[in-house]
Amino acid sequence: MGHCKGSRQACIQPAQDNGLKTKTFKSNNNNLLFMPHYYSEEQTSPLRPEKIKAVLRGKSFEFWSGSGVFSKKKVDNGTRVLVENCIVKDNWKILDLGCGYGVVGVVIAKIFPKTNVLMVDVNKRALKLAKMNLELNNVENANVRYSNLYSDVKEKFNIIIVNPPMTAGRKLCFRIIEESKEYLEKEGLLQLIAKHRKGGKMLGEKMLEIFGNMEEKSKSGGYRLYVSKK
Repeated sequence: MGHCKGSRQACIQPAQDNGLKTKTFKSNNNNLLFMPHYYSEEQTSPLRPEKIKAVLRGKSFEFWSGSGVFSKKKVDNGTRVLVENCIVKDNWKILDLGCGYGVVGVVIAKIFPKTNVLMVDVNKRALKLAKMNLELNNVENANVRYSNLYSDVKEKFNIIIVNPPMTAGRKLCFRIIEESKEYLEKEGLLQLIAKHRKGGKMLGEKMLEIFGNMEEKSKSGGYRLYVSKK
């Protein structure tokens, strides 16, 4: 529901969600007011970079973070469960889809130096921080690229790793699953983390529908790691 406060102020009404760009709202004179989210391409707030620390896969890491990115103050629990439990082998080509400021890609590339990691995101600020974090952690076997989901991805991968933006809606999360097969090698794995009782069960069922198989590889703190093989 929209609301008005006083006759001189605009009445704000929710407008159609336009996916990864922004969520928009309409005033009573039909002007659009744009509200960037962490899955928006451009951010309007000051960056205010800060370093955060985390121990992941038994190794200490530092990351540059800042405003306008997901979980800027600490490594979120979903990402932690994902990076600690995802299936990775040497010499694999890995796509970190929706990489944010780069936690998953940086850690996997550092722990598995013989892999080749591509980190993509639509958020240009997150990409800037991800590049800074590759340098900060002396990672040489990973690259950062702008991509709106798979729009600028041309390669095929042994695994696609994703912590989907649940707040962006079911349609977008389903697209991530549906389109992933095109970018996986034969027997490649889609590995997706989500809270089981907050949309994860639905996404796991979608993976089963698209791939014909799905396993729950890890359970921790309400999160589950869903894995499907092409």
